[in-house]
Amino acid sequence: MPEKPEVVTVANTLKRQVLGKTITACQVYWDNIIAYPSVCDFKKKIVGQKILNITTRGKWLVFELDYDLLLVHLRMEGKFFFRKVDDIKNKHEHVFFTLDDKISFRFHDVRKFGKMYLLNKECAYSEKPLCELGLEYDDEKLDSAYLYQAIHSKKLPIKTILLDQRIIAGIGNIYDDEILFLSRISPLRRGCDISKEECVAIISNTRKVLEEAIHMGGTTIKSFTSSEGVHGLFQNELSVHGKVGPCPVCGSNTIKIKVGGRGTYYCPHCQK
Repeated sequence: MPEKPEVVTVANTLKRQVLGKTITACQVYWDNIIAYPSVCDFKKKIVGQKILNITTRGKWLVFELDYDLLLVHLRMEGKFFFRKVDDIKNKHEHVFFTLDDKISFRFHDVRKFGKMYLLNKECAYSEKPLCELGLEYDDEKLDSAYLYQAIHSKKLPIKTILLDQRIIAGIGNIYDDEILFLSRISPLRRGCDISKEECVAIISNTRKVLEEAIHMGGTTIKSFTSSEGVHGLFQNELSVHGKVGPCPVCGSNTIKIKVGGRGTYYCPHCQK
């Protein structure tokens, strides 16, 4: 699933091609992708609105329109593609936005897990799903006091806690492993056992890892591409995720285990 750096990469890629364009038509071929409002209202409300900006919130793409925010969650395999209006529909293309330059802006999702919301932008951040999200990695409010308060009573593994989007928005499985490796913290440690000093390390390494990944266009893992085949390069910089073998720090073997049902890579020697 795309994490914060991948979603930022998608937003930056799409900005170059759709900003200032007006949506002149909308077709929905898989209703379940539209989470809110009804499919009929979604199509009526979005037509005629101009795309003013594209930002992100956690793992959500946020399209700022004239009156509304279009929220898009890519989930496992969601992608956007640009086609000619009369191009034949691919079986995995489920939502079409026709732009005023006669381009068909299409949402492609093999697994059909992606979600879209269309919310009035005056209240979108105070409603679900955005109101449920925790702080962004670069929010100045994200400090050791905030993180310690959020986790010090939790008995879940820290690996699982960092995946909770209600605490820090945007961290997924890949970057979770990398953050804990750089912080020298075992993914099995319970949240209630993490010290304030270790919270400082987690926050520092969260910012370090995500900023570097954003700079490199995200991580290309399995089926992820940002748009029209744009691939990230951060997979070349991963220290531990996806690797079983010599630790890049101590040389002992890294291992793969399951934590909370998620494949987890770490070094038992460095991350005791």
